[in-house]
Parts: sequence; C-alpha cells; structure tokens
Amino acid sequence: MPPANIFVIGMDETNLDTLRDVPGAQEYRFHPLLSVEELQHGEIPVADLMERAQAGLDAFDGTIDAIVGYWDFPVSTMVPILCERYGLRGTSLESVVKCEHKYWSRLEQQKVIDEHPAFGIVDLDDPRPPAGVGFPMWLKPVKSFSSELAFHVAGEEDFREAVAEIRAGVSRVGRPFEYFLDRLDLPPEVAVAGGQACLAEAELPGVQAAVEGYAVDGEVVVYGALDSINYPDSSAFLRHQYPSSLPEPVLRRMEDVAKRVISRIGLDSATFSIEFFYDPDSGAVNLLEINPRHSQSHAELFDYVDGVPNHHCMLALALGRDPRMPHRRGRYELAAKWYHRRFEDGVVRRVPTPEEIARLEREIPGVKVDIVPEVGTRLSDMPGQDSYSYELAHVFVGADDEAGLKDKYERCVAALPFEFADPDRREEVR
Repeated sequence: MPPANIFVIGMDETNLDTLRDVPGAQEYRFHPLLSVEELQHGEIPVADLMERAQAGLDAFDGTIDAIVGYWDFPVSTMVPILCERYGLRGTSLESVVKCEHKYWSRLEQQKVIDEHPAFGIVDLDDPRPPAGVGFPMWLKPVKSFSSELAFHVAGEEDFREAVAEIRAGVSRVGRPFEYFLDRLDLPPEVAVAGGQACLAEAELPGVQAAVEGYAVDGEVVVYGALDSINYPDSSAFLRHQYPSSLPEPVLRRMEDVAKRVISRIGLDSATFSIEFFYDPDSGAVNLLEINPRHSQSHAELFDYVDGVPNHHCMLALALGRDPRMPHRRGRYELAAKWYHRRFEDGVVRRVPTPEEIARLEREIPGVKVDIVPEVGTRLSDMPGQDSYSYELAHVFVGADDEAGLKDKYERCVAALPFEFADPDRREEVR
C-alpha cells in the first residue's frame, strides 16, 4: 500500500520532526501547505490563502488522503472547509467557529454547564462594562491569537485604556475572521456582534489547567490533563506541566464539563484542548477557553511521558484510524514546556546559534530548545504575544520529578546567550 499523503497547513520544521515520531509514520508522507509566515503575520488575507491552498492541492499529482493543521486561526478554520471540498474526514466549520468565537462559545456553553464566568459584549463605540460583569475583569476580542489584546482591567481607567487598544487592533484578526462567519447561518446575537467585537469576562480565581481530547463518532474522549503555571505576580505562562498535579476528583469534573460542552458544540473527528481555572479555596471549576485543535505546544510533553506525541490523534482521526493514546510509556515521569520571556521591549541583536543549542541539548538529556525571535526583530512587533511580555525561547524538558524539571530549565536559561538593543536608542543591552 502506498504511503498516505497528508497535507499539513503551516507545517514547520519543529513539528515535522514530531510528526515523524508518531506510530506508523513510515506509512505517511507529509506535504507542507502554506507557511507559518503566510498564515500568522500582519492582517491575514484569508481569501487569498484559501485560493493558494486549493491551487496547491489541485496541482498535486497523487491522492489527497488527509488535510490537517495544529495552529490557531486561520489554520483551524481553513481545515474544515478544505476537508469538505476534497471529501475528507473532519469536523464542520460551524463547530470550529462555535469554539473560536469567544462570545458564541460562551452562549453555547451556558446551555449545558454552569462552570463559566459572567460575560458580556462591550460596545467599542460606546464602551461601558456589561451588566453583571464587575471589576476586576478581562477584556479581549471575540477572536484573537493566544493572549493578544487581552487585558486585565481593575477599574475605569484600565477599562478605557484597554478598549482603546482593542479598538485600534481588533481588525487584524477580526476582519479576516468574518470571512468564515459569512459562510455560516449565525444566531442573531452573534451576527450583531460580528468578528470585531470585544468581550468582557469576570476574573476567575485559582490555578490554571487544561484537558486534551478528541471526539469521534459522537464519543468524546479526554486523554490527558496539564497544569499551566504563571510567572509570579503575572498572567504570563511560565510553563505547562504534564501530567497535572490536581486532585483526581477535580480532573474528573473537568473531564465531565469537557464532554458536555464538546457534545453540545458538535465537534467530531477532531481534537480539542480546553483551558480551566480551579479555585482550591472554593472548589470551583470554570471553563476559560475551548480550542478546536490539540495543542502542538504539548506534543513533546506527551511524547516524553506517554511515549507518543499528541499529533497522533489528529493524524489518526483524519485517516479514520484508531486515535487512542498510550499511557505512561514514555522516558520520563514529568514533562514541561517552559516559556523563557523578557518583560520589556527591545531589538534582538543576538540569539543562540544552532551549534550552541545542539551542544546544550547534548549536555542536558531530555531537553529541546526552540528560539522564538530572529536577529533584528523588535519584540513588540512579534505576532501572537500577550500584552505584557515577549517570548524568547520555548524549552521542553523531561525529568523524573519537579526538581529535575526546574534544574534542567535553569541550566538552559543560564546557557542561552541573548543580546538586545534599546528599541528607541538602539544601544546594546543584555
């Protein structure tokens, strides 16, 4: 039997290495379809991207067996349209948009669960906090990348400043998102909001965690839970750690919420990742966000602990094969993705060389390092960053205990040479 031709929208070298680690990879042939730069920089020309993707597929001289992607918008919304066009397995565009449009997602969630924050739309032309949502709150576009344009708002002055920034930047993702909204029969309140609206949500107390899973033939399966740990006194992620250390009853509640919501939304033949807050003081569990895709950021973590990257589920579902994950068959007891960040702007003057990274990965077993910025980049110009910090490197670590995770990460950071220039004076700083 010839290898299955799998087209990966936004395929990059880091994830290609991971894709080749999935079971049966020798039976797959991976083909790139559009680059990450085309898909995530500037205002996204989705109509043009769709045309280019279709042209690339139509020109292929062979069978098209699957079309997949592990990035956020627009990849997540392009995949179901292309799968439908070429008669391939995949979930519906409507189910994906019900997850990705934050307001529509909340409207669907409240039909089957109570575990969500108070929320409401903020009119960007006449901004005021919505009824039932008090300070402190979070303001965010109904569609954005990562935590881009998400603001923690403590009072009226913060509210006005956040609204001004959201108003100025919401079109970058919101306008192209409307290309996909226009293809759907929207509920009236979602149609009125559109893709360039602002959502207010009550602040959620507690610690963050996430569950990952998939839906197939109406069955929803959760195969793992992770902890999300922030920098001290910050909303920026320090690391994602697998498996979660939360009590088993809490994890079962998260699994139950996930199953009810995914079933309601109708996601099928697809992976998902759902973020939660758990408050140890009150015992409350609240759903933060639904991603209609697995997290490619977690692929190495599942590989370290379970022996298979979570890309396996995505590929198996797309090909109609068994998506089940193994359990605790990896090399390490724990794994983490660490975010090495800088909390002030700067122009990148030096990043670690490939040779320096290769040497570090040889010297510290169970470590993989990905550098985020390129030399010459102004950190505040990088896409997909939160409103308070800038990612310098992603450090993946496997270890047998938490002390080992921290020790390996700290050794990596100490050995990663970055240099910066002041963004205004261009003087060199380290």
